[in-house]
Amino acid sequence: MTSPSPLAPLKTVGWIHVVDGRLLVVRSRDNDLFFMPGGKLDPGESDEQALVREIEEELGVLLDPATVRSGLVAEAPGHGLDGRLVRMHCLYADLLPGSPEPAPRAEVRELTWVTANDAHRVPPAGRIVLERLAATGVLAA
Repeated sequence: MTSPSPLAPLKTVGWIHVVDGRLLVVRSRDNDLFFMPGGKLDPGESDEQALVREIEEELGVLLDPATVRSGLVAEAPGHGLDGRLVRMHCLYADLLPGSPEPAPRAEVRELTWVTANDAHRVPPAGRIVLERLAATGVLAA
């Protein structure tokens, strides 16, 4: 068992994008699990700015910054981070009119859609997100 890391939790953002009861998740070239689209904040960047930037980089999607709103915070040991916690601020945001559909870009190898029954396909923080969204009735079983 790995001991908890003395480092502060790694702060990230994730995009909550649910269509027809399924949550959009992505997998990078070097991972076996699917993660919420998003990532780490650059220095001086707000959660909202990081989300808009990361989603465009990873998926080619243009989010409307005026629609970014808080969803939930999930904190859990990061996958492959030797016990370091990840604190993911999950945000909702709408697409800008004319935005392309999500497609893999940059480090993203593939995307898929998951339901509440897909906890085995996501890391611990993703499981928290699935559980909380399922509890609200947003996700299909």
